[in-house]
Amino acid sequence: MNVALDSQAAGPGQENEDFAAVGPGVAVLLDGAGVAGAETGCTHGIAWFSSTLGGLLLGTITAHPARPLPACLAESIRLVRSLHEHSCDLVHRASPTSTVVAVRAAAGMLEYLVLGDSTLLLASADGKTTAVTDQRLDEVGKRLRGPVDALPTGSPEHAVALAEYRDALTGLRNRPGGFWIAGPDPQAAEHTLSGSVPLESLTSVTLLSDGATRLVDSFALASWEGVLAVVNSSGPDELIRRVREAEADDPEGRHWPRGKARDDATALHWVLS
Repeated sequence: MNVALDSQAAGPGQENEDFAAVGPGVAVLLDGAGVAGAETGCTHGIAWFSSTLGGLLLGTITAHPARPLPACLAESIRLVRSLHEHSCDLVHRASPTSTVVAVRAAAGMLEYLVLGDSTLLLASADGKTTAVTDQRLDEVGKRLRGPVDALPTGSPEHAVALAEYRDALTGLRNRPGGFWIAGPDPQAAEHTLSGSVPLESLTSVTLLSDGATRLVDSFALASWEGVLAVVNSSGPDELIRRVREAEADDPEGRHWPRGKARDDATALHWVLS
């Protein structure tokens, strides 16, 4: 496998809640999430949840090549639940969750799965770039985040508005009319965006957490084709460097309103041909 990977925490000394890994013909990326400033009810924390779920998902997909990816995710969620349901409060409304992107190359096909606001880029041999992104979280968020975006990022007022926004968002998690994300309930796996593409039609696949997609979906400084050109020519670390540069140019979010001035960022680029 020809894979390049970079993952960076939001800032020095901060825990990286993203997770990415590869196995034979398999790649996964997860972006852990909680409720800002709130207890999670989990003694292990968000980074533990995303990395544990990611490791188990990678192993499950590899061990069961004929099992559909959503079924692999459901089984992995059950396994993580069994590891801490007796020590942690998994019905806590701020219990850790995670986005998921997973791909598997087998029998001439690339299978994929996307859940939450991380992104999968499929680069076709004909030069076309297709982004597979779960828009449900963004669609819900747009209805709720007006008061947050009106305030400078990092200000006390912004922190209060952000906490209220995320509290409201949590109430719409994993329910019809809201959005779906990996958490304590395996049922979320039934709501993934999944499909398959002939391997011969692709040149690469790229898995991105939302911290790495900011140049496109938050800052409008690049297209998906532009992102792919950067990782092809200079690697995932250059993509994240450009994200950090843009974040530094607008630390208070006045030009680009956002919940976090900086975010964990992960990019995994797998060249297929």
